[in-house]
Amino acid sequence: MSRSLMPGPDVARRSGRVAVLMGGTATEREVSLSSGRFVLEALLESGVDAFKVDIGPNPLKQILELKADRAFNILHGRGGEDGRIQALLEAAGMPYVGNGIKASAVTMDKLMTKRLALGAGMDTPEFRVARSLEDALQAGRELGYPLIVKPVHEGSSIGMSKVCAEQEMNAAYERASGYGTVMLERWIEGAEYTVAWIDGQALPAIRVETPHDFYDYEAKYAADSTRYHCPCGLAAGEQDALQALTLRCAEICDLRHWARMDFMRDSDGRFLLIEVNTVPGMTDHSLVPMAARVAGLDFRQLVLKLLELTLDDAAGVRS
Repeated sequence: MSRSLMPGPDVARRSGRVAVLMGGTATEREVSLSSGRFVLEALLESGVDAFKVDIGPNPLKQILELKADRAFNILHGRGGEDGRIQALLEAAGMPYVGNGIKASAVTMDKLMTKRLALGAGMDTPEFRVARSLEDALQAGRELGYPLIVKPVHEGSSIGMSKVCAEQEMNAAYERASGYGTVMLERWIEGAEYTVAWIDGQALPAIRVETPHDFYDYEAKYAADSTRYHCPCGLAAGEQDALQALTLRCAEICDLRHWARMDFMRDSDGRFLLIEVNTVPGMTDHSLVPMAARVAGLDFRQLVLKLLELTLDDAAGVRS
């Protein structure tokens, strides 16, 4: 690792007054409020002058009225993870934790992320875009069953369905299309891995195991049956390869500060990129804090490190 992940001294004092942005109006509002609560508590316990900002339907007014030196963005989903809140913060001249406008907008779009990955020579499951039920049915015939149907612009597995036969497509398409453009992916039988990325470094991979059909919303945030394996069980060379893919993905998506990449491993042993999360969850079920612990950072140290990166930005330091 090229740089220490440990936060330096006196981050709390140097950060000034910190607004923790949470909530929002997206479908992931409740998850964001939960993440925000954990982040805010950790900052306060670390001596940071932090306060809660529940972003409502007029974020421009709220950002312009903020009495803060910097912001910790923990808004999940649309409005918080797609470049919009980032644009407002940059227009207001306020440093913030997290990825910039371009990276946020690109990675919130699963279709654009796949196109970038393919252009960079990375593997990702074969897919089709469906703008009608007829498109979806045709995609099913081309990709074969089972497959996964998902909205292009949602996170937390919202609107996703596993489809095992054509007669299930109507309900799955209707569910996903309620959130906008729909994408269908070939179903991958294999293990699921997630890798946290912080300040230019890939953390130890986590293997996710769930009895559900896939790692859905309930498995992520509510179920006690989900199992997280870190160490993930990969051989050293395999984990190195997965972390190298993570670093490559961060590079092509122009990420900064932090993110989390999700992969599936197919029957040929290939790691296939599923998606990039630029505002990962920070709840008690979340994966980035779990990987950070294995790397030697507790939750307080993790949030202080992320906050410190906004100070590095101001000082012209880059990873």
